[in-house]
Amino acid sequence: MTEKQAVGVIGLGAIGMGTALSLARAGIKTHGCDLRQDALDRLSEAGGQAESSPAALADAVSVVMLFLVNAEQARAVLFGEDGAADRLGPGAIVVSCVTMSPQDAIDIGEALADRNIGMVDAPTSGGAGRAEEGKTTYIASGDPKHIEAVHFALEATSERIFRVGDEIGQGSTVKTVHQLLAGVHIAAAMEAMALGMKMGVDAESLYEVVSACAGSSWMFQNRVPHVLAGDYTPLSAVDIFVKDLGLVLDAGKQTRFPLPIASTAYQQFVAASAAGYGGEDDSAVIKVYRDLVGFQLPGDSNE
Repeated sequence: MTEKQAVGVIGLGAIGMGTALSLARAGIKTHGCDLRQDALDRLSEAGGQAESSPAALADAVSVVMLFLVNAEQARAVLFGEDGAADRLGPGAIVVSCVTMSPQDAIDIGEALADRNIGMVDAPTSGGAGRAEEGKTTYIASGDPKHIEAVHFALEATSERIFRVGDEIGQGSTVKTVHQLLAGVHIAAAMEAMALGMKMGVDAESLYEVVSACAGSSWMFQNRVPHVLAGDYTPLSAVDIFVKDLGLVLDAGKQTRFPLPIASTAYQQFVAASAAGYGGEDDSAVIKVYRDLVGFQLPGDSNE
């Protein structure tokens, strides 16, 4: 494949939109599909081509990148009504950037292979901001020739590409382990900030100190500013981690591996979702502590 090859992006959410915009900036013909008209309009304004359905998108491209919430959505856009798979030509490649179980990735890869379509299992890390800057990290696995064939698209939208194996499912396995850490770090960061605020520590000062010391983490430094601003606009929502830590616990169950820390973090995200914060930014897990023990968060007076 060449840099002139057209690429389709299905799912123009936080990460998918950033990826599509990065592709367009790189001079790659970019087609996009999403249920939201405002997302399609934004892609069109950036020089991309909005498509009405996954099937219509598949008619125009031979590389499709999926940025969806879960495996069920991936199956729907590939194999459901107006799905892409039956309209992609032989030799086309689907790059799945969906966080899903390794077994789901394997099953989808096999269903695509039955149609002579390749698959690269390439979940991402880095968040919406880095995606829009073209600095996503890909955790890719699959047939080396398939990865090489889509390298131009991965390279145009990323800062790093990790190749973690030759089999579908290996990328999803690494992402599952990564999400264990990501979810635990968010939950721990919010618990620490909540304790400090309950004890009367100035939140801005606490953030400054921890960020400069050994107890910090990337998630602490990235998510606590959302709390300080009182802005829970979702970049990655609470319910995403209900799903992702659920995948982690499923992996533990399947391998008979104890996951006490991940289990506790999972329960905090479930509690936040049950309290009505599921659609808010994942930093809203801190509101569980506020609701339980009663302290004021930045922005509370405006609610």
